[in-house]
Amino acid sequence: MGTNQYSLGLKDHDRLEKELGGGIPKGSIVLIEGDYGAGKSVLSQRFTYGMTQEGVVTTLVSTELGVRGFLDQMHSLTYDVVKPLLDEQILFIPAEIDASGALTGGDEDDERKQLLRRMMEAETMWEGDVIIVDTFDAILRNDPKFEALVRQNEERQAALEIISFFRELTTKGKTIVLTVDPSTVDDEAIGPFRSIADVYLELEMVEVGNDVRRNIFVKRFAGMGQQVGDRVGFSVRSGIGIVIESRSVA
Repeated sequence: MGTNQYSLGLKDHDRLEKELGGGIPKGSIVLIEGDYGAGKSVLSQRFTYGMTQEGVVTTLVSTELGVRGFLDQMHSLTYDVVKPLLDEQILFIPAEIDASGALTGGDEDDERKQLLRRMMEAETMWEGDVIIVDTFDAILRNDPKFEALVRQNEERQAALEIISFFRELTTKGKTIVLTVDPSTVDDEAIGPFRSIADVYLELEMVEVGNDVRRNIFVKRFAGMGQQVGDRVGFSVRSGIGIVIESRSVA
């Protein structure tokens, strides 16, 4: 592993680290964009497990899975996270958001208030080396303050304030990984994140007959350690995890 990268690990299990240039740059903002079902969550889970195997302390925030769902999902991919969780190599934070926009299990009046601010003030969340938020657009969409700024056409300014917070963290060597479903967020809100992302990956899912084919399109990859392909084909197989299918070199 290069000193300026966080290894994605699992070199003998899949070729993901090699296809992505040897790892994710330290002190970077990574944007993973894709529609529902494109593979954002499974890629986040693969990053989390693989980096943990390389000694990288990782935080995974999920707006879709509770603890049991997370453990079941990781088990189905043969990513055994029980020991890393117990050893505090992985911090899993469930942030399930219900139909009202509140975090499940909390008081609605309290939980509906400024999700972004509460997230930024949660110091424990940012103690890891790599912090993954899956899916970040759910937090943006359900934060009342951000919603108000969107109505005032000031979502770009709100995004820049969040980016400033992330950049302060990256100066300390931390890497922030955000997954976003672009169909749920206005372009003005997500545009600034696309512009400043050091690594920008776009995921695509195509159904061919009974097969589901997924691609990672590498839109930007600053600080790469090795050559990075412009397209990486992959599939997700129960009992195996991510399997790299094809590669097209930039």
